[in-house]
Amino acid sequence: MLKTPLLHPDILAIAARCGHHAKILIADGNYPASTAKGPNATQVCLQLIPGVPTVAQVLRALMSVLPFDAINTMGIPADDPYAKFGEPPVWKELRAIAAETGATVTIDPISKWDFYKAVESNDHVLTIQTADQALWANVLLTVGVRTS
Repeated sequence: MLKTPLLHPDILAIAARCGHHAKILIADGNYPASTAKGPNATQVCLQLIPGVPTVAQVLRALMSVLPFDAINTMGIPADDPYAKFGEPPVWKELRAIAAETGATVTIDPISKWDFYKAVESNDHVLTIQTADQALWANVLLTVGVRTS
């Protein structure tokens, strides 16, 4: 029996093969995961019911097994109607998880269109599609190196 909090066999297998700079997307329920992905990416659908699981729950599980050099959210364009509300509440939750797990990187937004370009790179190895209903909850993780 595994002692890691992450138990999904496909996600664990891909995580074990990740090298430095590999990219993992945790997508919310609105992300076009079947079409916006890199040529080397595998898609794992975890959608159970609306809202289960969340991006935050998947982030916590991945943080337990991999080091990350970068954690990026999808930035909100200034002309988007949601921009007037400021930072999405889910970003605060994601930052709290990173802090709880001892991450040494900050969670930074990158522009929406740069986010899509980063996902569509050759380094993108995995998309985990959640059923998260929070807006702007997408997170792109860049795998780091193990130091111990």
